[in-house]
Amino acid sequence: MHTLCVRNANWTRESKHLSDEPASEVHMAALIAPRLSHVGLYVRNVDLMVRFYTELFGLRVTDRGRGRTFKNELVFMSADPEHHHQLVICSGRPPDAVFSTIMQLSFKADAIDDLRHITSAAPALGATKLFTLNHGNALSVYFGDPEGNTVEVYVDTPFYVAQPHGDPLDLAKSDSEIFAETEANCRSDPSFMTAESWRQRFSGGTGV
Repeated sequence: MHTLCVRNANWTRESKHLSDEPASEVHMAALIAPRLSHVGLYVRNVDLMVRFYTELFGLRVTDRGRGRTFKNELVFMSADPEHHHQLVICSGRPPDAVFSTIMQLSFKADAIDDLRHITSAAPALGATKLFTLNHGNALSVYFGDPEGNTVEVYVDTPFYVAQPHGDPLDLAKSDSEIFAETEANCRSDPSFMTAESWRQRFSGGTGV
């Protein structure tokens, strides 16, 4: 079972990135440090989209119904008992909407084999335009869901290189081959460091 994740959810706010905000608001934001909790999607076909995300990612429907003030059909889904919902499917996407404003929904997996399974299973559930990328710090599979929203499924690596970064990823190769290629490509990049070193730098408040 995979958990819906958004990377860098627990932000450290730096004033140099918020120069247009009053100092007091910047300080308050840094103290609060809110974490992104869930994502909602407007959709045309509620049942189709619920089936896609429950069957492909193991999400479970926790509640559903029509709002009293927000008069749309809502389906709440989660893969984590600590979160009532991680993804919300909501009716109301205009029939003529052809461009999704969702840049991507990212699901974190545990192993490269999970990426192979997703690659095999997703098309039968309506996924389209599937492709893979090696970001150095993560191995990713991308595809469109049945209504064209971009979905990423990724596995973290123990390396860091400056982003954006994209090398070919061939899931037909063995895990050891993929790992060796990833490490070699990362070490050849001037920005290379271990993921642990990057986390320590981030925790220390050092920016890019």
